[in-house]
Amino acid sequence: MSTEGDFGTFGRYVETPVEAMTPQTKEAYDFTRELRGLVPGPHKIWLANPTLSKTIVPTGAYFQRESTLTKSEIEIATNVVNARWRSPYANYEHELIGERDGHLDPRRVEALIAGLPTSFDDSREQVVYELASALVAPRIVPMGLYRRAKELLGDAGIVDVAVLLGWFTMVCMTLGAFDVPANAEGLDQ
Repeated sequence: MSTEGDFGTFGRYVETPVEAMTPQTKEAYDFTRELRGLVPGPHKIWLANPTLSKTIVPTGAYFQRESTLTKSEIEIATNVVNARWRSPYANYEHELIGERDGHLDPRRVEALIAGLPTSFDDSREQVVYELASALVAPRIVPMGLYRRAKELLGDAGIVDVAVLLGWFTMVCMTLGAFDVPANAEGLDQ
């Protein structure tokens, strides 16, 4: 089996320059830029299916702007699920985001990515960590953890954690299918 030509501009995915996009792809590209400000990581690949891309993008934008979770809580859950799926690109990006933006202590980010135990002083962050860890293990969410999560996050917050884990599982699966390496950049467009 030949491996020649298996790598494109973003892992195995060969991006289409904006000027060469079909009208449908360009519409999905513009929609992504409008909601996200850019076309990041897996969004580059999702453009291969413009109709699906336009359904996916609003969920990611929700977590950027409207989630009931704080940025730190989002990064905790994100790093837990990215580590579970061993996604080089997603782990690389979110290790930088978690540390760079001052959301999380670098040692905690390293523990999350390595799958090592850690803890958080903030009770909401701790329950997000425990809930995310139980869900990606996969484990049953015990009643005590559920009660603490409901008290601290409410039903909406529990839904946010669960959907965020699903969202980033989708991200990791897409990046894995196209073998996107940790420091991939893709086309600058």
